[in-house]
Amino acid sequence: MTETRARTAGPDPALPLDGRLPAAPLTASHGTAECDPERFVRVVGRTVGRNLRREFRSIVVEPVRALVRRGLSGVLLAVFVSAAVLLLHAVDQTRTGATLVRLTSHVRGDIPLPLVLLRTPLSLFVPARDLPALPGIPVLFTCFALAQLVLGRTRTLVVAYAASFAGTLGARVMLAVGPRWWGLPPEAAQVIDAGASAAVVGLFAHIAALKRAPVLFVCAVVPTVIRSVEKPNLAGREHLVAITVAAALGLLAGRERGRTRVPHVEPSAV
Repeated sequence: MTETRARTAGPDPALPLDGRLPAAPLTASHGTAECDPERFVRVVGRTVGRNLRREFRSIVVEPVRALVRRGLSGVLLAVFVSAAVLLLHAVDQTRTGATLVRLTSHVRGDIPLPLVLLRTPLSLFVPARDLPALPGIPVLFTCFALAQLVLGRTRTLVVAYAASFAGTLGARVMLAVGPRWWGLPPEAAQVIDAGASAAVVGLFAHIAALKRAPVLFVCAVVPTVIRSVEKPNLAGREHLVAITVAAALGLLAGRERGRTRVPHVEPSAV
């Protein structure tokens, strides 16, 4: 009896003739939720604020805590490097001292590479020739202090040496290329290398890349990049090479640290 009524009842008048269900109409609230500019601004603001807090914690809070915990030993490398730069600057002011500094720490593009390898460690403490030494000491001290607190003493020296030596090798390649493209003219071989400034900007770039700190990179590295592009001399090219190599090492180190980090496992509920 029920089946007979179902056959004779005919199609449901609420359904269309083709039997398809009508599509649900789009409400105004649904369309505006996806394109709400206020919501977009809030999301972007929360993301930026979260990243800034993370960077402030990793670049300021954690190094300060390490400094309080370790005391003067946490920045001993910065004290030593600053004192060495000031000492070399004072010795370089005399005739005999200038000769001694030139023979032991000056690196140029026209000297043999084995001699460059011997002079490069001491060249890290040579102040830039075109900049006064005393105003650069606070930046030098801050850079090496932050690097020692974040990276450790040994890794700070390795990154500083790698950045400086990479800039030196890059300059020699540019001298071999010549003045075309991104090369350097032959007279640039007589110019003394960047010295401590390449190590400083390289350390800042390494820390910024390792800690994913864009504010530190913009404040401490981007001005050097702009000056190097505006004034394409030997020191500027060395700075660009040092920044590239140090930042690449920081990104690789951060990636390896992320792989070896032990994941946190929540305890199962009993």
